[in-house]
Amino acid sequence: MKNKVFAILLTLMGFVIAFDVNASNESLNPIFKSGEITDYEVKNWVTNIQTESGVEGFRLSWDLDEKESQVLANQGLNFLIKYRFESDASSNEGESYEWNYVKDIATSKSGIFVSDLKGEETFVVKLGLTDGEQEFWFKEETVTTLPSWGIFNFLTLIGSLAMFLYGMKIMSDGLQQAAGTRLRSLLTSITSNSFKGILTGLGITALVQSSSVTTVMVVSFVNAGILTLTQSAGVVMGANIGTTITAWIIDFFGFKVDIGAYTLVMLAVGLPLLFLRSTKSKGWANAIIGFSFLFMGLGFLKESVPVLGPESALVQSMISLNTIPYFSSIIFLFIGALLTIIIQSSSATMALTMTLMASGVIPFEVGAAMVLGENIGTTVTATLAASIGNVHAKRTARIHTAFNIIGVTWVLLIFPFFLKLVSFITEWMAGGNPMVNPEKYGSTGLAVLHTVFNVSNVLILVWFIPSLVKLAEKTVKPKGLKDEQFHLDLIGTKIMTTPSLYVSEVKKEIAKFGEVTSRMSKFTRELLFENNKKTQRDLLKRIKKYEEITDKVEVEIANYLNNVATGNITKELAIRFRGMNSIVSNLERIGDIFYSISLSIEKKIESKYEFTPEQYKHLDELFELIDHAFTIMYDNLKKPIAEVTLTEANKAEDAINKKRDEIKEDYLSSLYVGGELNMQSAIIYSNIYESLERVGDHIINVSEDIMGKV
Repeated sequence: MKNKVFAILLTLMGFVIAFDVNASNESLNPIFKSGEITDYEVKNWVTNIQTESGVEGFRLSWDLDEKESQVLANQGLNFLIKYRFESDASSNEGESYEWNYVKDIATSKSGIFVSDLKGEETFVVKLGLTDGEQEFWFKEETVTTLPSWGIFNFLTLIGSLAMFLYGMKIMSDGLQQAAGTRLRSLLTSITSNSFKGILTGLGITALVQSSSVTTVMVVSFVNAGILTLTQSAGVVMGANIGTTITAWIIDFFGFKVDIGAYTLVMLAVGLPLLFLRSTKSKGWANAIIGFSFLFMGLGFLKESVPVLGPESALVQSMISLNTIPYFSSIIFLFIGALLTIIIQSSSATMALTMTLMASGVIPFEVGAAMVLGENIGTTVTATLAASIGNVHAKRTARIHTAFNIIGVTWVLLIFPFFLKLVSFITEWMAGGNPMVNPEKYGSTGLAVLHTVFNVSNVLILVWFIPSLVKLAEKTVKPKGLKDEQFHLDLIGTKIMTTPSLYVSEVKKEIAKFGEVTSRMSKFTRELLFENNKKTQRDLLKRIKKYEEITDKVEVEIANYLNNVATGNITKELAIRFRGMNSIVSNLERIGDIFYSISLSIEKKIESKYEFTPEQYKHLDELFELIDHAFTIMYDNLKKPIAEVTLTEANKAEDAINKKRDEIKEDYLSSLYVGGELNMQSAIIYSNIYESLERVGDHIINVSEDIMGKV
């Protein structure tokens, strides 16, 4: 009997417990007894209630588990918000003053933006729950609205961006000034090894913090003939990797570490250095001051970007566009490219993109697409620099553009997967996903994306440098005389205190000079066999221009060597300089001879004289030997002295002399064959082959001078 009673009691207790549990999960009537949500477990359901200032409004947000949200909805409950001016709340006790309400907020929501309020006002805000009859409130919050974003705010944003750009410019200029000639020496020491070029471009860009500076330097060096297209391609690729360091600096110092308090300290350190006489000290002063201005500008930029809630029109338009697969990425890519073209700095556009993301204006996917666009927009700087250069400079800019466009294209094709890779790396590095929380991890995510994109693009395209060069050569054609430019960029009017430091630079200028004279051989040969009148005129102008170039270069190099020789130099160095003078003199004479040959051919064309097929054949064979001798000479000019030999040069000279003798013998034996002798045509023919033989003499003289002392 006792056991039965005990069993019945246990059963009744089970029903009571079950009813109580059910009541706690389904019936929330107990919360209405107190008027405040403080004495029931719901107080632990709705957590993290926060307010955030907005332009003429505010956002109230909270956290609520999806399951608990459904429980509240099943009970017919909704969220509601009430708010009023803080001044009204402080001057009216209790609940006597009229509140403004936002009602019927579904429990599935986690926040709402209250708009159309007065800017720069403080409001008291409360979040509550209601069943339609009774209202129960959580603790109150305060929030201050922001003023509307007008022309003044826009100008403040532009001014902040201007300070950022100005800081970057003087920092870059200062670093270049502090580095001195080492940058130029580093860049001009590049060999045909593409990987060495990549490392050089990376190092220089990391040092001067501007890929534009590096690419413009490369364009100018190619324009001067110091670098080849193949060499320039490697440097450009390295510059693209080097510029990613700027994004990491902006992310760390601009968003992770607040260095605003130290910018004035940096100015205090940098300013005294500015008044020192040393060029290097002035350079470091500008670098420090520029670094300070850069982050002061970034600080102002973060403050001037409008704070927009998720419900704002701009953010909603970004979100709606971002829902269009692939097409949205292309739109934002073009926006990023356009901004970079306008601002003329990918780093400044990157800083702006990071700031917009940190402010919640754009999601991570939008910022990522804009960064890809910035990689295309930055190529405009090199293109503008090349527009005033020769065809080789334009081709270098074309390689830069093709490299970035190809990279952006393949990334767009796998964009969703690429973003997952970037998110994975960012989460591993920073501990958060930029796609989920762009305000906190977005700037790091963009730095990761920029680095991964450029490094992977280089690793892929470095194997296709020859193809990129061919593409540039096919798409950028020479446009007459304006593409025939030549400058002395390795040496100038400044004389170093240690002249031996510039021997290698002068040697490179002379090698470049030798390559210019070899072009005259090709132009003259082409003129001899050309029948088109317009092309003949263009070739005559080009040969004349090159003859003027050879005159100018001889004077410039000779003057430079003479100025250096007036200093305290060794006997060995003096002998080497004398040998260099002899080389440039021989090269200038080659230019004169080819110009003289062109005048003879011009006279032949105007007088309508004709050579026999056999004569054309002989001259063509002689030109072929001359070009071969030029190749040997140019190789000797580039080699270290210890590696230069005269064996091949002497063979080439003997072949030229032998061919001249054959032509002369054949010419004399056939003067009266085939009818009446055309004396004028015979004289022109004789002048041409005799002149070409003299070119061969000067070519061998150059190699002998190299062996002597260069």
